[in-house]
Amino acid sequence: MSLQLFRNFATNVGNRVLSVVATSGGIARLSIQIVRELFTPPFYPRLVIEQLQQIGTKSFLLVVIAGLASGSVMALQFGYGLAKFGGKLYVPKIVVLAILREMGPVFTSLLVAGRIGSGIASEVSSMKVTQQIDAIRALGTSPIKRIVIPRLLASMIALPILTLFADYIGLLGAMVVASTELGISSEYFIAKSIETLRPYDLFTGMAKTMVFAYFISVAACWKGLNTEGGTQGVGNTTTWVVVTTSIFIMISDFFLTKFFILTVFPKY
Repeated sequence: MSLQLFRNFATNVGNRVLSVVATSGGIARLSIQIVRELFTPPFYPRLVIEQLQQIGTKSFLLVVIAGLASGSVMALQFGYGLAKFGGKLYVPKIVVLAILREMGPVFTSLLVAGRIGSGIASEVSSMKVTQQIDAIRALGTSPIKRIVIPRLLASMIALPILTLFADYIGLLGAMVVASTELGISSEYFIAKSIETLRPYDLFTGMAKTMVFAYFISVAACWKGLNTEGGTQGVGNTTTWVVVTTSIFIMISDFFLTKFFILTVFPKY
C-alpha cells in the first residue's frame, strides 16, 4: 500500500515537473518567434491600437478603484500602527515608497492579469478551437504577427501607464486619509513625498510592469494557441492563464526587487 502511494506521489510530481518544463519551453519558443517577426514587415499598427483600447482604456475604472482603496488602506494602517510609537509623521514617506516600488506595480499587474490575461486567453483559444488560426495560416499570414505581437505591444504599453495612473490615485487616496483621519496636512504629505522620492523609485516600478506585461501576454497567447478540447478547453485555458500569471507576478516580484537592490539602489 505504501509503495503504491509513493508511486502515485512520484508520478504526480513527475507530471508537474514535465508540465513546467513544457510550458517554459513553449513560451521560450514563442518568444524567439516574436523576436524574429517583430521587426520584419508587414506591420499591423491598427491592431495594436485596437488592443490598446481593449487592454488599456477599459481597465481604467478597475485601476482607479484598486489604487484608491490600496492607498487609503495603507495610509490608515500605517498611521494607526506608527502612532503607537510616535512615528505618525513618517506615514507619507513609507506610503509613497511602498506604493511606487511595490504595491502599485504588483496590485495593478494582478488585476490586469485577471482581466486582460483571461481575455486574451479566451479570445485566442476560441480562435484556435474554431480553426480561425488555421485559416490565417492558409491565407499566408503569420498568426504571430496578427495575434500575438499586437497584444504583446499593447500590453507592454498599457500596463506601465495604468500602473503610473494607479500610483497617482493611490497617493491621492493616502493623502486624503492622512488629512482627514490622521491629522497630517496635505501640504506636509506632498512635501515629504517629494523629499523622499527618487527617480529610481519610479523606474523600478515601471520596469517590473514591463516584465509582468510580457509574461501575461505571451503566456496567454501561447496557451491559447495550444488549446484543445473545444469549449471546455477554452475554460481550462482561461483558468490556467489567470492562476499561472498571478503566481509568476508574485514570485518574480521578489527576484526583480532583489535584482534592483543589488544593481540600481547602491548607485544612489
